[in-house]
Amino acid sequence: MLTASAPTRIDLAGGTIDIWPLYLFHDDAATVNAAISLRAHVQIEERPGGILLTSVDTHTSLEASDWSELSAESRLPLLALLARHYKVKNVSVTTRGESPAGAGIAGSSALTIALCGALARWTGASEDPEDLLRIAMNVECQTIRVPTGVQDYRPALYGGVAAVELRVDGVHRVGLEVDSAALQQRLVLAYTGAPRNSGTNNWEITKRHLDGDRHIFDCFERIRDTAVAMRVALERGDWEEVGRQIVLEWDNRKRLAPGVTTPAIDDLIGRAMAAGATAAKVCGAGGGGCLFCYGPPASYTAIADALSAGGARLLPFHFESEGLRVG
Repeated sequence: MLTASAPTRIDLAGGTIDIWPLYLFHDDAATVNAAISLRAHVQIEERPGGILLTSVDTHTSLEASDWSELSAESRLPLLALLARHYKVKNVSVTTRGESPAGAGIAGSSALTIALCGALARWTGASEDPEDLLRIAMNVECQTIRVPTGVQDYRPALYGGVAAVELRVDGVHRVGLEVDSAALQQRLVLAYTGAPRNSGTNNWEITKRHLDGDRHIFDCFERIRDTAVAMRVALERGDWEEVGRQIVLEWDNRKRLAPGVTTPAIDDLIGRAMAAGATAAKVCGAGGGGCLFCYGPPASYTAIADALSAGGARLLPFHFESEGLRVG
């Protein structure tokens, strides 16, 4: 038997600009994210007589006698396409995630990295990080049928707090020296209970950008500036400035599309602000899923209680220094 896991992430600044080719139109584009301890898990075992793919989270299983029978039209397209890519034989693959469905904390990307790492080890394929990243991104794109961003696979693979620099010569992850304990004392993560399809939302925004929508372009310019400033503030431990940049990030993200926020999200953020939060934003593309609220450590409990009272599900976590585990 072989197991693997990979962490999800909180996107602190710069999301959506990491979808190719958007970042090519914004000099010094970058994102800032942090791996968190809500992991995606994979277990592989030998199984005589064919292939069994199982998603514990969706209570769905798929059987096939050979990898050639698997396709994007299968009931579990992500698992099917990766099993097909790695040409697995006589195997049982089981997956589960610790993050809620549609949470916006890159649960699907974490699962894809965990699957790539596990299947590469099982089949003796390349475990080079660049190969895993390339396969993960391309297969997830085949699964959701719209372009994917590049940032979410890196916290899953490497862990830590990092900037992802998006340049003409490639995508470069730069680990940041951040006081993770101090940052964690200021962040409350909660699930709104309203998942959304971030791929579709991001694709609409991407199309508008490529069609020359000046409003969208200007929003991304400001989102880029926020990511640059966030990186500096985190490395300096300037927690007041971190909060200010979260406010700016959220304001600009809401301008991208009318569905980024919802009345339920606005209500939760209002409750958190009344309890002492100084900033908040939805994780991922918006429209539901998770949000995090930011404030002084002394207000942490009050903020958490306010979100819980508003109907949100609190998600305890810690920042994760380790990425993909295979063993």
